[in-house]
Amino acid sequence: MATLSRIAPELPVSNLNQSIAYYEQKLGFRLVMQLPDYAIVERDVAIHLFEDEAKRPSPVGIHIFTNELDELHAELQSRGALVSQGIVRKPWGNRDFRVKDDSGNELKFTEPVASED
Repeated sequence: MATLSRIAPELPVSNLNQSIAYYEQKLGFRLVMQLPDYAIVERDVAIHLFEDEAKRPSPVGIHIFTNELDELHAELQSRGALVSQGIVRKPWGNRDFRVKDDSGNELKFTEPVASED
């Protein structure tokens, strides 16, 4: 069976330039490519942003995994990111917090909890 190597989610945004600024200033991403209606931002992982022609995108949610959840949470709060949920341990064991971007997409930053042997 073929192996999958990575994923690059595409998120709809209502204003591309405004969203690029949000991802750079509030979430610590950097712009690596931009077209008139499409851009790629990176911070260890790539997120593709596309301008929704309807100007009313249907928000989506993505999980981004980290082993430094507390540090990331503190950083994004200090940058003024819209934290919609503080750090919570989920019933399945992981800890996460959630941030909304300027178009309503939800980025779920997740830290897997090491199993207790």
